[in-house]
Amino acid sequence: MIPSQDATGADAPPLQQEDVDVDVESTGDGTEKEKNTHEKNKKKKKKKKRRRRKIVTPEEISAASYVRHWVFPDSPPDDADIIVQLSTSKPAGRILFELHSHSSCSDGFLSPTALVDRAHTRGVKVLALTDHDTMAGITEAIEAAHKLGIKIIPGVEISASVFSKEEAKMDEPVHILAYYGSWGPTKYNELEEMLTRIREGRHFRAKKILSKLTQLKMPLKFEQVSRIAGTGVAPGRVHVARAMVEAGYVENIRQAFSKYLYDGGPAYASGNEPRAEEVIRLICRTGGVAVLAHPWALKNPPAVVKSLKASGLHAIEVYRSDGKLSGLSDIADSYGLVKVGGSDFHGRSGCEEPDLGSVHLPVISIFEFLKLADPIWCEALKDILTSGADGEKKFPFCKWISDRPCHDCCEIQILDCLQLTRTEGSK
Repeated sequence: MIPSQDATGADAPPLQQEDVDVDVESTGDGTEKEKNTHEKNKKKKKKKKRRRRKIVTPEEISAASYVRHWVFPDSPPDDADIIVQLSTSKPAGRILFELHSHSSCSDGFLSPTALVDRAHTRGVKVLALTDHDTMAGITEAIEAAHKLGIKIIPGVEISASVFSKEEAKMDEPVHILAYYGSWGPTKYNELEEMLTRIREGRHFRAKKILSKLTQLKMPLKFEQVSRIAGTGVAPGRVHVARAMVEAGYVENIRQAFSKYLYDGGPAYASGNEPRAEEVIRLICRTGGVAVLAHPWALKNPPAVVKSLKASGLHAIEVYRSDGKLSGLSDIADSYGLVKVGGSDFHGRSGCEEPDLGSVHLPVISIFEFLKLADPIWCEALKDILTSGADGEKKFPFCKWISDRPCHDCCEIQILDCLQLTRTEGSK
C-alpha cells in the first residue's frame, strides 16, 4: 500500500516516483496506466541496450570484410567500421543481396531496367535476376545496373519435377535456381537447349490449362494469354491468372491461384519439365550454383533435398521475408547445404508480396554462398576465355561484360594470368 501524507507524518521523506510505480495495488486505474507505460519504456530501453551491446564474433568480422571486398573490390574494407555496423545492426550498414527476382521477360511485371531501378531505390547492392526458364533479360539488367553501381548475378529459375511418394501417379513440380558468374554460364548452348524445351512446353501447358478452365465454365482464348505474356515470352500461370482477372472470373491473381491454378488444382497442368536431378547436373556442368527454391512449398522437403543433394545440389532457400525457417535450417545443416533466400519479387501491383531486399541474409550466409560460388565461377570463366574464337556466339551477354572497366578480384587474376601467358607465347 502507498501511505498517505497523514499516515507518514510531516517529517516523512517525500514519495519518490519509482515508489509509486512499484506498488499500485490500491491506487486505481490512473496509476496502473503509469506503471504499464513505465514498464514498456524499461523494456524498450533494455532492447536498445541489447542491440548496442551485440557481441561481434571474429567470424562475422572476417565474413563481412570478405563480402565488402567482393562487392567493392576497389574500396578496402574498414574492420573498425564493420564492427560498429555489425554491433549496432544499422540497416544503412548492410550490403543488401537480393537473390530471387523476376522481370517481364518471364512472369514479372517490371522490365529488367525498371527492376534494377527499383532495387537501387530499395538499397540493394547485389541483384540476381532469376527469370523462369530464360536468361533473356540479363544483358539489359547488367547495362542498367552498371549505371547505378549495382552488381548483377546472372541467374535463372528452372522448372523441373521430382517423383512424389505422396502422389504416386504424378510428379511434383519443383524449381531450381541457377546462379552464374558475371560472364555467364559455360556450355551456354547446352543450357539454352534445355531452357528452350521447357519454354516450348509452357505453350503446351497453357493450352491444357485453358482447356480445363473451359470445362469449368471459364473459357479464355490462347491469343489473350499470349498478348498478356508479351512478345517472345513463354506464357505461365501468372499470365493465365491475369487473363482470368480481365475476364472477370476472379477478383485478383491471388484468388486465381488459390482456387484454380495452384499445384494440383482443378485447372493445373504440367508442361515439359525435366527431372530436377538432370537440371542440377546441367547447372554444375555449366559453371553454376544450384539452389532449391522455396522448399517450404514441397510435400516432403527432407526426401526431396536428400535426392537432389546426391545430384549435386549446393544450397537451399531458407530465409523468408516473414522470418520463418520452418525447420528448413536443420535440413540444410543435415545435408551440408548453404542457406540462402530471396524475396521472389514479381512487382505485382496491388498484390501483397515481399519487396526487393526485404529478406535479410546474415553476413555469414552471404559469405558462405560467395565462398562456395567463387571457385565455381572462376573455373567457368577459365573455360569461357579459352573456349575459342566463337565464344561470343556461345555467350550472348559476355561481350559487354568483358568490356566493362571493373571486374571481380577472381576475374582480374584470371585475366592477368591469361594476358601474361599470351604475352610470353608471342615472344
